[in-house]
Amino acid sequence: MNLENEKELYAVLGTLTKQKSDWQKAIPQVASLIEHPSKKIQAKALWLIGEMGLSYPHFIAPYVELIAQKLKDSDEKIRERAVGALGRIGRAKIDVIAKYITAMLAMADDRSPQVRMNVIWAAENVTTENPSVFENSMDIFNQLLHDSATRVRREAPEIFRVIGKRKPEMVKPYIDTLKYLSENDVDRVVRIHSLGAIKAILNNSILEYKR
Repeated sequence: MNLENEKELYAVLGTLTKQKSDWQKAIPQVASLIEHPSKKIQAKALWLIGEMGLSYPHFIAPYVELIAQKLKDSDEKIRERAVGALGRIGRAKIDVIAKYITAMLAMADDRSPQVRMNVIWAAENVTTENPSVFENSMDIFNQLLHDSATRVRREAPEIFRVIGKRKPEMVKPYIDTLKYLSENDVDRVVRIHSLGAIKAILNNSILEYKR
């Protein structure tokens, strides 16, 4: 890779995205770009390292601390991508990012709506295999149901739906809130997603009872 030419390097990373057979050996080089002078390259590298982590979590493990440090970056795109990367890696192997879950969830208070939305997406990724990780963090997601940004409020019910399909007891305390949103929120997508979350919670509560 030519590390000096931003345009060329970005194109190389784009090509590597499609060459999954080369990912494992390319991990150290891609990880090194998390500290590249160009924020555009950093962001691309963080996104790609997250995707690589979904396939090769153990090989990503040495770089997770560096990814987590980017949660404090002044650039919101970098913070957004760092959150997303942790979520993808955590979906594959929760142990690799376990010590950074609290820091990841703390980004729910970030000033950028896009970062806050990525917290939800990251949590959805982790929840796919390990919903119990968030057993004591549900109030954070409840906070996002009432976010000031419509795009965040549209996505927030989805984490309740994803958890509700796996651990309905974790989200039952929030059914009344979701019901209110499904009937009263000014945004149609929020209403639809809230109703979908309720259905997932109730349907899977019935399944658990029948077991």
